[in-house]
Amino acid sequence: MVKATKSQSKIIAKKRIEQILITLPKPESEKSPYFELAKRHNIQLDFCPFIRVEGLASKEFRKQKLDLAEFTAVILVSRNAVDHFFRICEEMKFKVSQDMKYFCATESVALYLQKFILYRKRKVFFSPDGSSEGLVEVLMKYKNREKFIFPVSEHTKNDISHSLFQEEFDFSEAVLYRTVSNDVASVLEKNYDVIVFFSPFSVETLFNMNANYKQNHTLIAAFGPSTANAVEAAGLKLAIKAPEPNSPSMVAALEKFLAENHTEFPKLEK
Repeated sequence: MVKATKSQSKIIAKKRIEQILITLPKPESEKSPYFELAKRHNIQLDFCPFIRVEGLASKEFRKQKLDLAEFTAVILVSRNAVDHFFRICEEMKFKVSQDMKYFCATESVALYLQKFILYRKRKVFFSPDGSSEGLVEVLMKYKNREKFIFPVSEHTKNDISHSLFQEEFDFSEAVLYRTVSNDVASVLEKNYDVIVFFSPFSVETLFNMNANYKQNHTLIAAFGPSTANAVEAAGLKLAIKAPEPNSPSMVAALEKFLAENHTEFPKLEK
């Protein structure tokens, strides 16, 4: 039995979960844990990215009047941030210093840096638990030593910038990319049992495509606190959440949920 939260109390029980929509591109590797999950529970997983990322041109970046040479450290919260930081450096013909420090939201983002730098010869740090709070704790140790540049998406809202501002860090946000909605109207016509979101922008896309969207029996899953907040702010009922102590990934969260509710949705208490 899953104990209902206030936001979940009106979810109506339904039969076996059969179709799940993952709002990401389909994994290229056949060894993806998503495919293993589908096999174990005999379910259909569909992949459809609700959003795409477009980089700002160097001409747009120059309008921000940021001198890349002034910064001694960079804060990177996603692979998109990594990609577009090094892209803009290349377009600006700026050679990143050997002494640049990298502060990453997660270990996976830190390891992704190997695509651009000699990892062993650089100073790379990351949040020990993958949380924003964990990253800020790491950053605090270097508060008075570094000048930070923080690559972000256009119109972004994040907890890290707020914390850095409150703690009076010497930092500047650099808008390097923007998030654009894909046309997913035809996908939303299907009656999925579960829709999994990984970004607040994907939640926005849902309502951009259908302003009158009704959740009905569909269960909603969210990865990350900002995504979960966006789901609930939109008036949707959140049923599956990651990361959690026993579910560090969305695959793990889905695995746990399906194992507990393999034949039917939970009968949530009111």
